[in-house]
Amino acid sequence: METNASLPVRPGEPEITIRRDPLINQLSRFPWWFVALVLIAIWAGFVIFTDPDFNEALGFIIPGIQKTIVISLSSYGIAVVLGLFAGLGRISRSVVFSNLATLYVEMVRGIPMLVLIFFIAFVGVPAAVTVLGKLGMLLSRIGLAFIGDLIQTFENSSVPMEWRAVIALAVTYGAFLAEIFRAGIQSIGRGQMEAARSVGMSYGQAMRYIILPQAIRNVLPALGNDFVAMVKDSSLVSVLAIRDITQRARLYAGSTFRFPEAYVTLAVLYLTLVVTLSLLVRLLERRMHRDA
Repeated sequence: METNASLPVRPGEPEITIRRDPLINQLSRFPWWFVALVLIAIWAGFVIFTDPDFNEALGFIIPGIQKTIVISLSSYGIAVVLGLFAGLGRISRSVVFSNLATLYVEMVRGIPMLVLIFFIAFVGVPAAVTVLGKLGMLLSRIGLAFIGDLIQTFENSSVPMEWRAVIALAVTYGAFLAEIFRAGIQSIGRGQMEAARSVGMSYGQAMRYIILPQAIRNVLPALGNDFVAMVKDSSLVSVLAIRDITQRARLYAGSTFRFPEAYVTLAVLYLTLVVTLSLLVRLLERRMHRDA
């Protein structure tokens, strides 16, 4: 069965009708890219599991996937909190809070992520440890020796590189998420805030019970996409010698000189993670649209 479609024409001219085959319509809308992706994944998996060299590379790299996931989840959890507070600060009427939040967002977004990772790991954390040490000395002098001595025992070497990487990723993505939260909050009409205030709610109560639940629902797809991006960007923590899958692939390639085996396996692992997470985000979006 064919379907007809009419093209718009000028007044007085005959209408032009184009017949479309439903099968052609279905084929044009079919996700061929996904089929190609599945075929590539099947081929890569077959090669990895049947070729001894690829299989050896997989066995060496795969233990790092746990560290990749843990770092991504930990960083993202902290980034969501930072982003929410910074997003609230961006729309705050407080001059101090608003300017501090804007300074944080603009400064972090203006520095490349790799540079920020190096800065936080080798400059920011040591500086924070030094400040804590001076704070501990001050507390000891004013009679709080127990707390002061405890803080002074905190040294630079006691902060693992994994924590520094988590802090760096969280600080970076917190700035990105701040803009997402700000846009989500501003997408809610002002009338809802005014209505909440008119029934006796404070600003904080209205934001907590009325505005934020709707804003977070609106930005959930964007938050999911940023988490997928963080999983990919977590590969940058390998510069701190953290043994995630990227670092383990580099170590394997450097020790065996089997670069195709190492990096093809690494690419397949990241592709599998990212595609799986992307599909989950799309399912979430469809469910939200269906429930709306």
